[in-house]
Amino acid sequence: QVQLVESGGGSVQPGGSLRLSCATSGQPVRNYAMAWFRRSPQKEREFVAHISWSGINKDYSDSVNGRFTISGDSDKRTIYLQMNRLNLEDTAVYICARARIPYSLGDDWAASDNYDTWGQGTQVTVSS
Repeated sequence: QVQLVESGGGSVQPGGSLRLSCATSGQPVRNYAMAWFRRSPQKEREFVAHISWSGINKDYSDSVNGRFTISGDSDKRTIYLQMNRLNLEDTAVYICARARIPYSLGDDWAASDNYDTWGQGTQVTVSS
């Protein structure tokens, strides 16, 4: 069994930056894709970023592309989300997730149904 614990959230002004971490424990995740989603009053669960099982492929939602960067250490024991140029619409609970099956998810890396292990989330609040 895998446990995911997020950290690094907080309050920041528009234009600021934060770095989120997702620490994994239990079963190794090196052969699984990982992703960040977020939950807000406007959207129950919104895809943010994905890193493939190999760590080579990274994908982002249109709303964060160019501002956020997903990364992981060599075994993906820790997954990171570097968030730059934050804006008010980025306010949400950010949640780390592990893919339901190992190796490639094909083109379905943004679908929440393809992830079966979720953390509790970390709150990010962007306000002036």
